[in-house]
Amino acid sequence: MRPLLAAVAGAAVTTIAARALARARWPHRGDWVRTNYRDQQVSLAGGLATATGAVATAAAAPATTRTRAGAVLGVAGAAVFGLIDDQAHDPAAARGLKGHLRALREGRITTGTIKLFGIPATALAAAACLTGDRPAAPAGGAARTLDLLLGGALIAGTANLVNLFDLRPGRALKAGTLPALLLQPAGGSAATLGAAAAGVIAGSCPGDLTERTMLGDTGANALGALLGTGLALIPAAAARAGALGAVVTLIVLSEKVSFSAVIERSPVLHRIDAWGRPQ
Repeated sequence: MRPLLAAVAGAAVTTIAARALARARWPHRGDWVRTNYRDQQVSLAGGLATATGAVATAAAAPATTRTRAGAVLGVAGAAVFGLIDDQAHDPAAARGLKGHLRALREGRITTGTIKLFGIPATALAAAACLTGDRPAAPAGGAARTLDLLLGGALIAGTANLVNLFDLRPGRALKAGTLPALLLQPAGGSAATLGAAAAGVIAGSCPGDLTERTMLGDTGANALGALLGTGLALIPAAAARAGALGAVVTLIVLSEKVSFSAVIERSPVLHRIDAWGRPQ
């Protein structure tokens, strides 16, 4: 599938799913409703639509059957574990990497802890499908193992990173736009998945920006895994390593620095962040 077609498909599937969920009753009541940062009731239907678009394009966009299988596994796994965390919502639950690890040391297994181990496991399985199809994939045992770990870390790390940005309407979608665009020069399936992610982002924006719906862990993790799969398919190992370095740096910083505070202090970032939201 060509990048332009992948973008159109991602936007179309996400939009259709969002409209179907908007007409249904169940996503707008009970466990599917959350209170956002402005104390408004918002449906998690947006995350389901985003995950649907991400999985659908992952199943169609890559060039080979093996890569498609890996992409679907990584994206669907991230969506499912995100959904588990969303449905076991507890405002008092442990948050962040340190919080989940602290709960584990105390003998408590949270849904966040399940996600912490579940997404990397499916990401590694997904990466095992990707390495054989990428041009110039390493042939040696040690090199292939490192390549596998790099790919799995990119998929799982990017899934987590996009979720960390999902603190305000549209923020995670805007943050995901940059890697989607940066994937285009890579060509091949990497560029196609980047374009697919851009389409999913476009289809997700109307509900998320207007605060009718929200991504939740389901949508943010799925979108991040789609982008991470694209990053894992970049042919140049140095570029993949650089991408992972950026992802890990931002995740580590998030444990010490508030992204929201940084955005509020920067006039440029604040304008970008607020664009499209109701005033």
